[in-house]
Amino acid sequence: MKSAPFFTNDAIVFGLLMALLGLVFYTSSSTKTQWTKFYKVVPALLLCYLLPAILNSLNLIAPEWKTIAEDGTTTEHKSQIYYIASRYLLPASLVLMTLSIDLKALLNLGSKALIVFLAGSVGIIIGGPIAILIVSIFSPETVGGADFDAVWRGLTTLAGSWIGGGANQAAMLEIFKYNQERYGAMVLVDIVIANLGMAFLLYGIGKKEAINRWLKADNSAISELQEKVSNYEASVSRNPSLNDYMLMLAVAFGSVSLAHWGSQFMSTFLSDTFESVRDPKSFAATFGGTFFWLITIATLTGIALSYSPLKKLEGAGASKLGSVFIYILVASIGMKMDLGAVLDNPGLILVGFIWMCIHFIVIFTVAKLIKAPYFFIAVGSQANVGGAASAPVVATAFHPSLASVGVLLAIFGYIVGTGGALLCAYLMEIAAPLN
Repeated sequence: MKSAPFFTNDAIVFGLLMALLGLVFYTSSSTKTQWTKFYKVVPALLLCYLLPAILNSLNLIAPEWKTIAEDGTTTEHKSQIYYIASRYLLPASLVLMTLSIDLKALLNLGSKALIVFLAGSVGIIIGGPIAILIVSIFSPETVGGADFDAVWRGLTTLAGSWIGGGANQAAMLEIFKYNQERYGAMVLVDIVIANLGMAFLLYGIGKKEAINRWLKADNSAISELQEKVSNYEASVSRNPSLNDYMLMLAVAFGSVSLAHWGSQFMSTFLSDTFESVRDPKSFAATFGGTFFWLITIATLTGIALSYSPLKKLEGAGASKLGSVFIYILVASIGMKMDLGAVLDNPGLILVGFIWMCIHFIVIFTVAKLIKAPYFFIAVGSQANVGGAASAPVVATAFHPSLASVGVLLAIFGYIVGTGGALLCAYLMEIAAPLN
């Protein structure tokens, strides 16, 4: 945890993030030649992510920091921007962007999305032990250790996080009892490598046509879904009024309220009723987490409302308002990334980098074999590594109507995360050097 940044007031930091988003959108919509050439190389969404990361790296802003008083007392501080964006704006955006969803067309995307997602999970499972084997050749001390200081034990938490999410990560920490004093290094690797992976995927979105040609992908189902949503939006399009905006916000945050209430109820009920849900070592522990139910209920609420007259709010710009919330979430994710942290623990960062490269090799190879489009690669990968907080971000970069695909795959990842991470853990134990 770093020292206090220059700006510690969340109101100021939020204003800076919004100013950066405004700058990106203003320049990306410019017709000036220099900007059009720039954004052909660097996607706008990637820049919305990287600019806050640069501010964090310069210690102008930070997601968390500590201060030391004159008497030596240390106080930890944490920005609430990401929490608000992920717990309030994300579920609100999911509701708004699924109002116009065509569920039948969504299901017509077929099995390729699930196959590519599972390929990403396999890449994580085998990537960990392979990365340990490679690094142990020239730096066995980096991946060695004994008893509860064994590095492979700490890396199991990355496997849990990258296949499932926070609950699966916590389960791995509980099962393998890694030394808590050294756990911070694993959190650093998780943040740095996961965010670099997301940056890579966002960059690829700007090259998606070329990538799809290389994959020889059949993109027809995705194009059909986008066309259906766009045609429906055009058929009900109108200039939004104040009443429209108030109704959209009422639907969005009323649904968020319902999702928070429902998530607390489901989490408490299942934890009180089933012992396996209370056991952090069980795969069922995922169902005891409130965030899992928050995202699930918000998504299901949006799909249910898509069969009601509220679907016509898409004509007033419901998905556009949802996209605003998504971009705020992107900026809040970006401010968690410290580019300079790569140098803090280069050995473990290298392990994570090799691990992520193997994940991408596997997922691209499978997509090439089944001719799946880049959309499935990007969303399938992020549903594994980033979970429900960032998979919709990547999906929305293709089209707002596709956000539900990212959420559904991420939810599936929560369910299989602990089992996949356990398999990866046992393979890493075998691969780890004995010292």
